[in-house]
Amino acid sequence: MDFSSRRARPAYNVIQNRSLKFMDYPFFFIVVILLMLGLVMLFSASALYAVNKGQDSMFYARKQAFYMALGFVLMAVAARVDLEKIRRYIKPAFIATLVLLAVTLAMPPVAHVRRWIPLGFMKLQMSEFAKIALVLYLADFFDRNMSRIQANWKELLKPFGAMMLMLALIAAEPDLGTPALLFGVAMLTAFAAGVKLRYILAPVAAVIPIVIEELIRKPYRIARLKNFLSPWQDASGTGYQLVQSLLAVGSGGWFGKGIGASKLKLMYLPEPHTDFIFPVVAEELGLVGGLFIAGLFTAMLVKGARIARNAPSLYTSLAALGLTLVMVLQAYFNLAMAIGLIPTKGIPLPFFSYGGSSILASMIMVGIILNVSAHRSGQKWQ
Repeated sequence: MDFSSRRARPAYNVIQNRSLKFMDYPFFFIVVILLMLGLVMLFSASALYAVNKGQDSMFYARKQAFYMALGFVLMAVAARVDLEKIRRYIKPAFIATLVLLAVTLAMPPVAHVRRWIPLGFMKLQMSEFAKIALVLYLADFFDRNMSRIQANWKELLKPFGAMMLMLALIAAEPDLGTPALLFGVAMLTAFAAGVKLRYILAPVAAVIPIVIEELIRKPYRIARLKNFLSPWQDASGTGYQLVQSLLAVGSGGWFGKGIGASKLKLMYLPEPHTDFIFPVVAEELGLVGGLFIAGLFTAMLVKGARIARNAPSLYTSLAALGLTLVMVLQAYFNLAMAIGLIPTKGIPLPFFSYGGSSILASMIMVGIILNVSAHRSGQKWQ
């Protein structure tokens, strides 16, 4: 949907249009359910792990609850801010994100990767906040330049070049999962903005040899790919994590063993409270519980798409759609990884996996989406 021809400038500063009565409460309640269920399952998955690390059983759940509380504050701020007024800060924020991603690469490695900036009270993972910066940057750019893009494809070189620089910095950590996710979201956002399909397929074709080169350059990535194709051939080696994940998912049956009753989390599944928390969920809540969680994310996608469709401008529409896609596709990728449909990647399950940066970034995204939904009624075009 192209709103650019329907307005001379965005009519976004009408205070009454940010009334809470217009906010999409079903979307908010979906997030609350995911957060509460996620906190319960995080405690179940992390309690023994924390004890084995010399902490009390509530260590990770308590820290996650703190991040959630802080996340609600950030969500409230993002839901109330004037999205039109912050447009002038999007480019500086994007550049600052690039700088901090570069700083991340200079940090001491943790488990052979450089993904965090230590802040004392938490480890800042800038790639999580880069998701917000990229979506807002693209939404702003497409809104301002769609007519020129339709006339001259070279106008796309600037946003796609900036995007590729950001993805390259994240990939250098190393992390291929997040760049793949963001690239997919960026292409879908461009398509929703009205960019011609042949202009979208060109960068897709250009990325393919880069991905192949990255696979060849890092032998462990080839090993992961072989592990994905036949994990049982080396169930005690390279295929161990995926095999344990499949065993956990399969042993849950229809209704699961009950909360707290997972066997695979008893130090069989490495770090079950992070990227591979879903196998614990599936073992304890069964197929029904797993489908319920997948259904919640699907409902989030439907509601987010409707919010985007009803948004008052192309900029806000693309922002809501892009941020919804980031969270939902990330969840789908994580679920698919846990059941062996795609190769294992370090992609957390939103609202479930332990991590302050992931929770805070996700709650900011939720706040922006709710902000857009609160403007969908009573809009006065100028």
